[in-house]
Amino acid sequence: MRPKPPPNYLAGYPIALAEQVQQLIAQDRLVNILLQKYPLAHAVRTDRALYDYVLELKGEYLRNAGQLSKVAFDSKLHVIRHALGTHTSISRVQGTKLKTKREIRIATVFKEMPLEFLRMIVVHELAHLKEREHDKAFYQLCLHMEPEYHQLEFDLRTYLSHLEATGQPLWSVATLDAATPLEK
Repeated sequence: MRPKPPPNYLAGYPIALAEQVQQLIAQDRLVNILLQKYPLAHAVRTDRALYDYVLELKGEYLRNAGQLSKVAFDSKLHVIRHALGTHTSISRVQGTKLKTKREIRIATVFKEMPLEFLRMIVVHELAHLKEREHDKAFYQLCLHMEPEYHQLEFDLRTYLSHLEATGQPLWSVATLDAATPLEK
């Protein structure tokens, strides 16, 4: 069985744009562009902090979307499923009631990224609480929660392309020391 090719994070974007990103990576210029735009890693380091962060966003935009049972960083997510985040909803019958447990899991690669990238993936997964498919209504909800959603998604994809090509992360716990507290 042949191994799967690495994910193409820029699939779906115009070929010229993807080639431009690849050229910036090859010339080692993408690093400076990303670090200038997103200089610091965020302070959300634990599952509990992630849960609080997600609930804060959910409370602001999706109060009536149902409870979340669990929110956690997942180290196996990126490697096994080639996913950056997942949402699950499991319904069980308990007596005469139907109980639903909802979970959001975020790939651990987001532990050492700027807050903007974490917010983008959290907004994406929260939008799935209301909209299952990646359709127009889904992206409208993402934009309602994060007006810069599309730009953040593109910037994240360029960073992931860099990470795939070089294996060198741009942010780390060390950059966290200079980080400011969580901002909206």
